[in-house]
Amino acid sequence: MSTIGFIGLGQMGSPMALNLIKGGHSLRVFDINTSAVEALVEQGATAASSPADAALDAEFVVTMLPNGTLVKNVLFGESGIVESLDKNALLIDMSTIHPFETDALIKQMSDRGFSMMEAPVGRTSDHAVKGELLILAGGTKAQIERAQPLFDCMGSETVDAGGAGKGIRVKIINNYMSIALNALSAEAATLSEAIGLEFETALEVMSGTPAGKGHFTTTWPGKVLAGDLSPAFMVDLAHKDLGIALDLANQVNVPVPCGAASRELYSITRAAGRGRQDWTSVFEQLRVTSGLEAKIK
Repeated sequence: MSTIGFIGLGQMGSPMALNLIKGGHSLRVFDINTSAVEALVEQGATAASSPADAALDAEFVVTMLPNGTLVKNVLFGESGIVESLDKNALLIDMSTIHPFETDALIKQMSDRGFSMMEAPVGRTSDHAVKGELLILAGGTKAQIERAQPLFDCMGSETVDAGGAGKGIRVKIINNYMSIALNALSAEAATLSEAIGLEFETALEVMSGTPAGKGHFTTTWPGKVLAGDLSPAFMVDLAHKDLGIALDLANQVNVPVPCGAASRELYSITRAAGRGRQDWTSVFEQLRVTSGLEAKIK
């Protein structure tokens, strides 16, 4: 079993640390919340007086902090990790921070001769308690293999995201989509109620269509991802139906900012001459508008 310094004992970090203890690892823990530290000491951890103290003689150091500024301070600030970290140790940042901050921190650590990877987590605090997190590992194959016994204590699935900085990138994109879909779902549910449609009916229908299942795994694989934009459902028709929904929402006084914003993308796609293409062509059009190379000629 390994000696681990664990820094950041919040709602996610505390159960993650506890599961490492249950897995037989030796932990030195640090957090400004002394109650969180004491709770883990009662479970077998050793209290550290600073990030540097937590990292002393550790084979691994895990950081699980709220933002990039705190991660940087814990690494390089007064009594920071780099003051005591062994050059043979592996630092694993499991925080959710800006990807460009992650890139900079990994480079700074590498320039100082340290090994660092990132491994943000997916799922909820309940999964953290159960040791069933999704680990999104960004690092070299060797780093991920070395860290896997720790990941196995904290999660039920590890995804090799494809290299340094890729773990936090996929985490941010996943959260972006989930959070935006939550708002759009709220609009749809509210509009349903406002026009007298029972939510149970909406739920039954949407659960079996791309509305509930998502386009990544339903409409896209057979169309835009396959290079086929022949219309199964035309952009022009999608634009028309979306317009009807927006007008309906306006008449019953339901704000639908997500729907209104999405209509702009369909308008851009139509203006580019794609009105009679499949509705999945909004993806290709957005790529081109963003300056990326066209995939479908």
